[in-house]
Amino acid sequence: MPENVSMIGYTRVSKADGSQVHHLQHDALIAEGVDPKRIYQDSISGARDSRPGLDACLAALAPGDTLVIWKLDRLGRSLCHLVNTVGELTARGIGLKVLTGEGAMIDTTTASSRLMFGIGAALAEFERELIVERTRAGIASAQARGKHCGRPHELSPKKIRLLQRAMRKREKVVVDFVAEYGISKATAYRYVSPDGELRASAKRVLELQAEGQGKRS
Repeated sequence: MPENVSMIGYTRVSKADGSQVHHLQHDALIAEGVDPKRIYQDSISGARDSRPGLDACLAALAPGDTLVIWKLDRLGRSLCHLVNTVGELTARGIGLKVLTGEGAMIDTTTASSRLMFGIGAALAEFERELIVERTRAGIASAQARGKHCGRPHELSPKKIRLLQRAMRKREKVVVDFVAEYGISKATAYRYVSPDGELRASAKRVLELQAEGQGKRS
């Protein structure tokens, strides 16, 4: 790698309670030539969508820079996310260098590594298509068996009726209701208006209950 290339590092550990530390990753990046002041970090699970350190790191990178990481799993939440992230970096003219692990010595500033990530992109697309296909098949199968698909209803018919009575009383009763059943006031008002009128979400739940009772009778 040319000496004039600006390198920025990123490290991540999975726990924020101090049981895992960044020292090993920091030392490896510094040994590679990364300025300690240009190392960003997160103490958070790799599965989390929000990673402030990574967001700041990606924003700081400029065309011609190289992002240096210890292992591939420090950067991506999944194969798809990893390939997309590297693709975005490549499009911005930014390289990626991996120091150890399965991706050791990856350097997307070289033609061979770019080819490897091209193959990875095809695999990620294949993975996405399989997930979509399986999800659609699962929904169709569930619907054929008469099961409801989508977000589960948060309030049962019984709770809706209780909420309706609560809405017709004082505000404190509504506050007590949402606290007892562990829902938000916004959810409560999505089912019943402040004057006790049933809204579309509540009517849908009650209609489904009536349909179920009709089938059993």
